[in-house]
Amino acid sequence: MEETTKSQETLREVKVTPRLVFAILGPYVYEKVRAQVSAVLPISLFLFLFQLIVLRQGITDSLAIGGGLFSVILGLTFFMEGLRAGLMPLGENIGATLPAKAVLPLVLGVAFILGVGATLAEPAISTLKAAGANVKPEDAPLLFEMLNRSSTLLVGSIGVGVGIATVLGVFRFVRKWRLQVLLIPSLGLCLLLTIVAALNPVTRSLISLAWDTGAITTGPVTVPLVLALGLGVSAVLGESDTGMSGFGIVTLASLWPVVMVLTASLGVFYSGNYLSPADAVRFGEAASAASTTSSPTLIGLFSASILAATQAIVPLVLLLFLVQRFLLREEIRNLDQIILGIVFCLAGLGLFTLGLLSGLVPLGQQVGGNVPLAFAPPTELYGENVGKGITIAFAFILGYGATLAEPALNALGLTVEEVTAGAFKKFLLMHAVAFGVGLGLAVGIAKIMFNWPLEYLVLPAYAFLTIITLFSEEEFINIGWDSAGVTTGPITVPLVLALGLGIGITVNVPEGFGMLAMASIGPILTVLLLGLIVSKTGRTRPQQPVEVAS
Repeated sequence: MEETTKSQETLREVKVTPRLVFAILGPYVYEKVRAQVSAVLPISLFLFLFQLIVLRQGITDSLAIGGGLFSVILGLTFFMEGLRAGLMPLGENIGATLPAKAVLPLVLGVAFILGVGATLAEPAISTLKAAGANVKPEDAPLLFEMLNRSSTLLVGSIGVGVGIATVLGVFRFVRKWRLQVLLIPSLGLCLLLTIVAALNPVTRSLISLAWDTGAITTGPVTVPLVLALGLGVSAVLGESDTGMSGFGIVTLASLWPVVMVLTASLGVFYSGNYLSPADAVRFGEAASAASTTSSPTLIGLFSASILAATQAIVPLVLLLFLVQRFLLREEIRNLDQIILGIVFCLAGLGLFTLGLLSGLVPLGQQVGGNVPLAFAPPTELYGENVGKGITIAFAFILGYGATLAEPALNALGLTVEEVTAGAFKKFLLMHAVAFGVGLGLAVGIAKIMFNWPLEYLVLPAYAFLTIITLFSEEEFINIGWDSAGVTTGPITVPLVLALGLGIGITVNVPEGFGMLAMASIGPILTVLLLGLIVSKTGRTRPQQPVEVAS
């Protein structure tokens, strides 16, 4: 009798109240929001304080910018959770199952389409479209063409580049090649096309944009999806001899967009299919007049952002569903969870795009436009030399701090510490990468201030990196070249692009790109150099392959 009474008490219904729901979901939601706040808030506060204290300028439209930053935080929270619940289960299952069930050509075909689709869904891709309005067509007509009238070709070229990189990365796992086998030829092709573009003053303006696109592609969608496929192939074929399965695809995905954007741009130039400076000016004036007269409301902007998010996410989702259902012939497990995740992705990307246009980009452009006040007439707040020194120091601190705030860097640090049997500590790697990014941004901002051609920086830098790579061990080659991919998140990319364009407009430089390109070179350099030092201390090579956390 007592047991029956206890059983009845156990089965008593629990009334679901708002307080109970908050108690259960509150801590989980808090952690997700806190992760995005920790990525957005420090870098935004740094820019605000630099503007107020160092440049002695107020913040224009501070409420709108603050609202935009809030939209970015909320959007990224929804997007990352939707990605985890909706897209990643499909991507991980395809990566683990497809290589075992399909022939190699089919696997490579899916890899290509997956690389293209993931790139189009990257949040930072929309930054390029926002950047196009800030290029003066009379100074760089071909650059204006690629960012405006031919923006679809530009984005498509970036996607094809990532698709090719994914195919090469998967094929490398099949052949069990060292990364250098594909890295050196891919890098050589990038440098050759850069030299070709540098020979003509019209095509030279595309070099900085092309190298910056390599940083845009390695974001929260592309990296985990292509790595899932690569790791699946590696698992089917067995353990690689280096214990570094999973590394390398990110590196290739940073180089091949450069190849494809330069190829497409050179094709547009030599075909003559671009506007003359005079026609480009009229095209820009018409577009500006149209955007001014329409004066979109907040609801209109959000609707346009949701539409753009749908066009980016839905094709990728359809691809994953078709592969799962018809190629793998497997049922979609947890369909309700996946659908909810996709809805979160759409809402999150829409909110992020809205915040990007109203918060991140205006903040970066505003600070970038005011930075020359430190060294340029008529203000010269600190004199020319001291002011330029302050500007370069500002870029270094910005890069160093923003990189340490990247969650992916912490995950990479844990992976590297395990891969190197504790010889390369997480703390050492994180600060080496952050120092490299800070150094890269400092050189990048100097490139814009002094109007240095990017090829004068990129060609010798990558030639030196190639020499270091030839003398480095496999583990550190993979770690060093992949480390650049974790530094360019959805917050860093739009802010740095907007900052560079803002400075470029103020100092009358034809194009303000190149900071992201230099920020990608810096960490490779510092990690490879440290790797040479660490390799001399001796360590035990790992026996089990380790996955790269994204």
